[in-house]
Amino acid sequence: MNRWLVRGFILFSVTGLLPTMALSQEGNVDEAREALARQEGDEDSSKQLEEVFQAAETSYSLQKKGTHSLNYSFDYSYTGDQRLDLAITDGSVRNLDVVPSATHNFTNAFSYDYGLLDNLTVGARIPLVVKYDTQDELNIYDFGDISATARWQPFAYVPGKMSTTVFGTFTTKTGVSPYEIDIDEQLSTGSGYYSVAGGVSFSKVLDPVVVFGSTSATYNIPETGLQQVRGARVLQELEPGFGLSGSAGFAYSLSYDISLSISAQLSYSDQTILSFSDGTQAVAQDQMSGFLSMSLGTRVSDTTIVNTSLGIGLTEDAPDFSLGVSLPIKFSGLKE
Repeated sequence: MNRWLVRGFILFSVTGLLPTMALSQEGNVDEAREALARQEGDEDSSKQLEEVFQAAETSYSLQKKGTHSLNYSFDYSYTGDQRLDLAITDGSVRNLDVVPSATHNFTNAFSYDYGLLDNLTVGARIPLVVKYDTQDELNIYDFGDISATARWQPFAYVPGKMSTTVFGTFTTKTGVSPYEIDIDEQLSTGSGYYSVAGGVSFSKVLDPVVVFGSTSATYNIPETGLQQVRGARVLQELEPGFGLSGSAGFAYSLSYDISLSISAQLSYSDQTILSFSDGTQAVAQDQMSGFLSMSLGTRVSDTTIVNTSLGIGLTEDAPDFSLGVSLPIKFSGLKE
């Protein structure tokens, strides 16, 4: 697909567009700013945020054998922070400035699911990302990390009993990597490495309420052969830490046409180790992230429900807030 055509489509979709710090003991202003900004963790919160939306929308129902579904979602998240512009010479601070910053992240995503069996569904998700940094006045519009998912229900659903779904996800590094860009002049749209995740979700109907929960673990595959210049050093290897995540919530049917769901998620990301060509290493410390999501489902026809959501960050490492909307896409000839 022509890259300019993709970029034009993304911009049309979001008309109106509007870093846990580590301290280096040596180096210049750029090196200190780089370490304090923690660019290597830029994608963590975005990935956790996506997991919240996906869990609420797809983890608890499967496609019937031979049927398809295509969904579109638009998510916006805002992350505000403060950056230190710092210079240290001979152990003395020569320059110190606190600079406020804000990042706006817009994601258009298309999700496709196909029922291989009545209790086994496979799918893929293709995100198109627009990101804007107000401090450095940087922006980017490109593909994000494409992912493939399989969901399996080992036991048939029995009314009044708990339903269990086992799921696995493989995420590619198709987005613009934060480890292959000029960090002073460019932004990223992906994590920069492959990852594999697996977990299990539970749900139970207590009419008119559905309670649900989910837990998962993620293994991030190390990257080698990098050649990214960071200050006076060259980044060569990356060892991203593993991740753990858990969520729980409930959905309540207010009427035939309106439903409300509330869920909370807690995520843990292990430390990330960056190895440089001069033999030194830098460690981005582990972090905890909490997020509260509220979603309103509105039935607009007998077969179509539009979900709108609001998310609020509960910890420093989570986005400040987010907004989202998702809806099914119907094509003639695509059997539901």
